[in-house]
Amino acid sequence: MSAFKVTPLPFGHDNYIWRIDNGHHAALVDPGDAGPALAALQGFELAAIMLTHHHDDHIGGVREIVAHYPGVPVYGPRRDNIASVDHPLENGDKIAVEALGLELQIIGVAAHTRGHIAYLGHGMLFCGDVLFSAGCGRVFEGTPTDLSCALGRLARLNDETKVYCAHEYTLANLAFARAVEPENAARDHYAARCEALRRQGEPTLPSTIAIERAINPFLRTDVESVINSVTAHCGGARPANMLTCLTVLRAWKDVFHR
Repeated sequence: MSAFKVTPLPFGHDNYIWRIDNGHHAALVDPGDAGPALAALQGFELAAIMLTHHHDDHIGGVREIVAHYPGVPVYGPRRDNIASVDHPLENGDKIAVEALGLELQIIGVAAHTRGHIAYLGHGMLFCGDVLFSAGCGRVFEGTPTDLSCALGRLARLNDETKVYCAHEYTLANLAFARAVEPENAARDHYAARCEALRRQGEPTLPSTIAIERAINPFLRTDVESVINSVTAHCGGARPANMLTCLTVLRAWKDVFHR
């Protein structure tokens, strides 16, 4: 498991930058805003910047950060064509940030964007906008089949893997999960804990893969209670397979209002 400290750096309405550090060196994941990132680097030597995809709320601070730390390696998805990336990555690649002692493998999770990647290692998953706690990202540049493949890759990870996504969407996602599976006791228990954390001003993240498999409807498209809800939502037309179920769920979530 992880020997690193992982710190959320909130900015904007609901974004998180993640700082990974060993007490001396640090890496940043998805620094969409230079201000909180630079403030959080006081006392650390920046060893790497890691980007999951090209949206501005994930890369917007990179240029200014690099100006303060010239020569710092910037890792990111090969297929998203991000100008600041000097170490392009794709599914199956591995990186080693030696100063930090960080070794990560790259998982291709295209759907939200055409080249979206996630970083996995030391019991940690940094997954940007493809998997959220109790939810998943919108399909902007990929297809439902891409999303199914991406979520399937993540759902097969070890139960204990900590999930560090890039937005504080958990409570809104849990409201949709409750609409899909009203009787999910594990989800209700998790929701109570997340609501308490938010009342205290604390993040709900990280989650774990085990939690997500138990409460996230987008990882439960083979579960009868989810299939039944999708069937009812479609007016009695039972989804032909898990892909159809996922496609309907994502479209339903796009228009859901609690």
